[in-house]
Amino acid sequence: MTDLALLQQFGQSYPEEFDGSLDSISAALTASFNRTGSLLAVGCNDGRLVIWDFLTRGISKVLVAHVHPLSSVSWSRNGKNILTSSTDWMVALWDVLNGECQHRYRFPSAISKVQFHPNDNNKFLVCPMRHPPVVVDVVNGEQHVLPVGAECEQNIVASFDRKGEYIFTGNAKGKITVIKTDSLEVVLSFRISTGTNANTAVKSIDFASRGNAFMINSQDRVIRVFDRDMVLSCPDGSEPDPIQKLQDLVNRTLWKRCAFSGDGEFIVAGSSRSHALYIWEKSVGALVKILHGTKGELLVDVAWHPVRSIICSVASGLVSIWSQTHVENWSAFAPDFKELDENVEYEERESEFDITDEDVIKATNDKDQLLSDEEIDVVSVERPSYWGSDDELNANDCLYYLPVAPDIDDPEGEAVPGSILKAEDPLQQQALQSAAGLADITNGQAQAGTTDHTDEPSSKKTKITDVNIHGDVFNQSNVLAEKSQEKPSKKARTDNSKSKRGRGKPTTNKLKKISPVGEADAEWYAASAVS
Repeated sequence: MTDLALLQQFGQSYPEEFDGSLDSISAALTASFNRTGSLLAVGCNDGRLVIWDFLTRGISKVLVAHVHPLSSVSWSRNGKNILTSSTDWMVALWDVLNGECQHRYRFPSAISKVQFHPNDNNKFLVCPMRHPPVVVDVVNGEQHVLPVGAECEQNIVASFDRKGEYIFTGNAKGKITVIKTDSLEVVLSFRISTGTNANTAVKSIDFASRGNAFMINSQDRVIRVFDRDMVLSCPDGSEPDPIQKLQDLVNRTLWKRCAFSGDGEFIVAGSSRSHALYIWEKSVGALVKILHGTKGELLVDVAWHPVRSIICSVASGLVSIWSQTHVENWSAFAPDFKELDENVEYEERESEFDITDEDVIKATNDKDQLLSDEEIDVVSVERPSYWGSDDELNANDCLYYLPVAPDIDDPEGEAVPGSILKAEDPLQQQALQSAAGLADITNGQAQAGTTDHTDEPSSKKTKITDVNIHGDVFNQSNVLAEKSQEKPSKKARTDNSKSKRGRGKPTTNKLKKISPVGEADAEWYAASAVS
């Protein structure tokens, strides 16, 4: 584990150079760290969820989560559950250890963001694109629509504060509404003012995991940093003064994603026009570093490691890793070690090569005498407190790492008992059958060679709940209509095969072979509608 005492001693800085990339085979769209930073969840464009062990930078688990591209991923506080949202208008709740889907929620529009409650593993927030945000209680099965007002109910962004006591929402007209999480009562509201009288749309609201700071990314290319306590103390209707205003005055860059560092002292923002990361120091508002990725790439998501000075940026289907410049310090291993610029003549001691060195024996005996009086505890281990919203809570039940899955030579062959790709809910069953190429989706008849699952113990089917928002519910015909209106991508992922990261061979055939869910989306929805 990371020695946090050592990190806190030297302080957390910011990344300075490119440190490799993570290829999830499928094109990555979104990424999110768990609370300790040991696991990284990556959502892909073919509906897969890839969980990486960030210490070894190896894939720990792959889940077929949806049949459409993933739009957002969120970890629970203990790291044992994970939420996924997709453009198929569904939100799925997963058990990370066994890879099973515990619950699916169907919404009347596509989902832009999901977020777990910072201190409650049984509550989460959902932001539909065409409806107000919804708070879902997993235990009670209740869904509460947030009272954001009738001014603008589309493209509303929302986020829990650091401890989950309040929910901050922002609409397309620059209005910020603060809602109490428990009672769902509106505490206050204010509007972001610009240089002109025009309203500016709020793109995202992000809170620091340490401290009371939060930032609002708006359409006017300005990132406003506020203090939560100062905002709550302001009277209703009056706009609080931001601590900092961050922007690119030269290029007038529009920001795609923003994130705080683990200690809340730095802010990173990704440009929407190129793969460029701007890093500011929050206390003074000074731009300290600009990180440039491969030319021609477009950034889609940014995630800062919760403990270390590492940034993960998602662009062109890859997860790029940015870290600090490594400087070798040999004196850390041997205190007496000295680095010399040129050769120095060594002076030999008189007793250095004697059979029994009297000087060394005397020094060793004195040291052993001092250590003999001190009792060293090698049994109990004090777990460090991670930087997060739950520093004061007991975190002994958290999931830090996942067991490594065995390598399978033929992933498209016979299913392995206990595999995560079990045919236990309709989405996973369709994806598994499509990957093996052994099923007929339209008539439901199995062809020769299909694996028989009757010998396996019957597992409980995933429960599906339809969420009603102001009378609107999930409609499969609307999903199909929206899917047909999407324009196909003109550039394949092979355009980046000649980038400077050393990717030599195109991966078009490999993607087509492994991606099981893109070929039969409409057939599965049509079959489900008939049934």
